Amino acid sequence: MTAPTTPAAALSDGWTYAPAPESAAIAAVKDRYLPFVDGTFVEGHGDDAETFNPGTAEVLATVSQSTTADVDTAVAAARRAYEDVWSPMSGAERGRYLFRIARGLAERARELAVLECLDNGKPIRETRDFDVPTAAQHFFYHAGWADKLGHLGLGPAPRPLGVAAQVIPWNFPLLMAAWKIAPALAAGNTVVIKPAETTPLSVLVLAEVMADAGLPPGVVNVVTGAGDVGSALVNHPGVDKVAFTGSTAVGRGIQHSLAGTGRRVTLELGGKGANIVFDDAALDQAVEGIVTGIFFNAGQVCCAGSRLLVQEPVAEELLAKLEARAQTLRVGDPLDKNTDVGAINSPRQKAKIDELVAAGSEDGAHVWRSSCPVPERGWYVSPTILTDVAGSSRVVREEIFGPVLTVETFRTPDEAVAKANNTPYGLSAGVWTEKGSRAMAMAGALKAGVVWDNTFNRFDPTAAFGGFKESGFGREGGPSGMAAYLEEQS
Repeated sequence: MTAPTTPAAALSDGWTYAPAPESAAIAAVKDRYLPFVDGTFVEGHGDDAETFNPGTAEVLATVSQSTTADVDTAVAAARRAYEDVWSPMSGAERGRYLFRIARGLAERARELAVLECLDNGKPIRETRDFDVPTAAQHFFYHAGWADKLGHLGLGPAPRPLGVAAQVIPWNFPLLMAAWKIAPALAAGNTVVIKPAETTPLSVLVLAEVMADAGLPPGVVNVVTGAGDVGSALVNHPGVDKVAFTGSTAVGRGIQHSLAGTGRRVTLELGGKGANIVFDDAALDQAVEGIVTGIFFNAGQVCCAGSRLLVQEPVAEELLAKLEARAQTLRVGDPLDKNTDVGAINSPRQKAKIDELVAAGSEDGAHVWRSSCPVPERGWYVSPTILTDVAGSSRVVREEIFGPVLTVETFRTPDEAVAKANNTPYGLSAGVWTEKGSRAMAMAGALKAGVVWDNTFNRFDPTAAFGGFKESGFGREGGPSGMAAYLEEQS
């Protein structure tokens, strides 16, 4: 323990934590990574691209990039595997492969946690305690469904769709891959997946885990690259199902291009979640939930509680508690086990966050920032809270995807519902109240796919997740997520 150097770093007893960095060597980062096609790591036909460590802004590794021709090869491999091996295989046998993958993730958990931290910028505590364990849980859970598809309510023997094209974002690379691959495989489909160009490494190591589990060649293929490769994949005539997680603008384009093709589509897009605190809520508990809702993964979460709505009688008290709590958050090296808020994934994303905060300030909002110092290298944004915001301001309307919270007040439940629903998005919301009847009534009135009661940002593979409006459509997780990869057979 050492003496504190700033108010933000100080604990209540006047001391602070000494650095406790995890070793980057545990990740065993390679100099160069290759796409995974037909059971083999192969050279892509595109130019190499660099992936960066957001915590230091230094090059982490180079990645061989796929091209549209490589996408053709991967889709053809997935089709062969689907027709010859995976679809004819019994559900029990498919489940055994998924169990092996889950165990492989668990065995390499520490390595993957450090790798995700280095490639993405999120704190090691989050990758270690949430991302990697939850990814393994998805494979464990869906392995159990593989031989029970007749109990989903889709007829006695629902059929897989075929080849699934999956495109995932950079904020939860490993978890989003597991989130999508596990149900597709359990249902009998094969997969071609493209990770984000800034965070491909953990998905390529997941491919190693699958190869070690003996997964037949072609069942899962990983192509790398930027948006052009993703577009070639989702629009490929050889795929039967598209699952995309990312921005609303890209999702809208995918829906437009696939309209009339007959292919099944699941879109999980942006969000601008409302976190609603009533005057009877346990305020200290609510503060912790608000912090989790917006500062987890530095706010780079589609379902983040980025809009705080507080009932007027407790607004002043809650805001004081919230600012005091946010002041204790430690911003810094993602590898440090004491870090609460890590790095922003890219300079482009940081610039977007800074632009929207500046726009809010220009619209008359009061901007509060934590005084915790940030590292000189890397891309960081301090925890930020905006009060006196107008509902029409860009900072309230647009998804920020950063550690930035806007605060509004309300008087009645009806006003809270009106303000919460006054958004083009509909992914998540939270309600804080001691009255169960009020929580249930609010959940029914809020236009959000997920509503948390006296908590926020809690996830379970057994529960469906998805949104309404510009947050997309379809569900992932639970029986609903399985149904998205199956054709009903009456």
